[in-house]
Amino acid sequence: MTQQSFLSEILARIAGAGRSRTQAVEDTAASLISLCHSLVRDVSEAEGLKISRQILDIYAAADVAEKAAFFFAVSREFGPDDAALSAAVANWTPGDIDAARALHFVAEPQTQELIRTINRVPGATVELVAMRADLLAHAKQNPHLRGLDSDFQHLFKSWFNRGFLEMRQINWSTSAQILEKIITYEAVHEIADWDDLRQRVGDPDRMLFAFFHPAMPDDPLIFVEVALLSEVPNAIGPILAVDRKQTDLDTATVATFYSISNCHAGLRGVSFGNFLIKQVVAELQKLRPNLKTFVTLSPVPGLRKWAEQSLLNGDALLSDTDKATLSELGENYLPQDDFVTKLAARFLTEAKRASGTAADPVAHFHLGNGATLLRVHPGADQSPRGIASSWGVMVNYLYDGETIEQNHQAYANHHDVSASPSIIALSKG
Repeated sequence: MTQQSFLSEILARIAGAGRSRTQAVEDTAASLISLCHSLVRDVSEAEGLKISRQILDIYAAADVAEKAAFFFAVSREFGPDDAALSAAVANWTPGDIDAARALHFVAEPQTQELIRTINRVPGATVELVAMRADLLAHAKQNPHLRGLDSDFQHLFKSWFNRGFLEMRQINWSTSAQILEKIITYEAVHEIADWDDLRQRVGDPDRMLFAFFHPAMPDDPLIFVEVALLSEVPNAIGPILAVDRKQTDLDTATVATFYSISNCHAGLRGVSFGNFLIKQVVAELQKLRPNLKTFVTLSPVPGLRKWAEQSLLNGDALLSDTDKATLSELGENYLPQDDFVTKLAARFLTEAKRASGTAADPVAHFHLGNGATLLRVHPGADQSPRGIASSWGVMVNYLYDGETIEQNHQAYANHHDVSASPSIIALSKG
């Protein structure tokens, strides 16, 4: 679908509400675009701040159709300066570094300068992050908006680079404003209520660490929840249980990362997790020298979907026995532990995307960070979500300081999956 036809479809959908509604969408987009053109012209700093604030306020009050029309207009009208770009191309010759640099800057779409200028307004960063979340929703349906999204992502990778991030431990004395956001943002294991939260951040054998940015000091970007245990865990239930027995800190030798939550859809594609885990490991080693093992207890969100699609597609990774077992498996029935354990091991070590990376997104994240796939645990997550995504399977990824860099390089360069001998044996079984 073309950019114009997609916009026409949006306008057509609201046409039933009358001409006045269609006109309102067009008027809002036109008003925003006019302000944007004024902003990128040479205006005073005070005037620029005033216009930027107007843009953000009008955008915040706009509805879905108005925002879509605005994105299309920005994408269409704020590209590179064609005349300047043509002149820069004509001036460039191989080996001319200064001319190449000039060409680079002239080739930059005006959208980037527009976004940078709007960001001068106090508090604008969080509003721009929310704006990109809206943009991502529209870009899913129309590829013509992906260039505009790449401009946002390019700037956000610079604004949110590791040098600007601050890691904090969240505990029960942390402000209620931040604690409320932890409840809202938890994306892996829902926090039921304030008592549940208190257990996760207040109990001595539970810890939570988050990254913050100076422009968003009370709004976490990503956080990881940690359980201090005496052995590598094989199920999530005992970790989350209200009536669980707390681990004696003198016997705690295992730090388990059991939940990692990215907090803002508008920061998708900006990597924080690898830095956070490594920094948390370093911090835990200082706080608790008796901790010797650092593992995750991770979901396998792609397993069931992969198996069901592979059955339909005749994937070579499934044996005839696998296909027969899956075919006989009812919608509400669980496969035998031995079968699903081997299937998960094969999926995590051998199923790949077209790019060659691991098909499972969680596996891709941890393997890319240099972790080793350690163990597979059938029936480890009995929640409806866990059953629906992986028949309840969870896995451990081991973060071993001596092998992290080697594993990272092997995965980044050759897509090699670091797995324990037991996992390799399972995958071949």
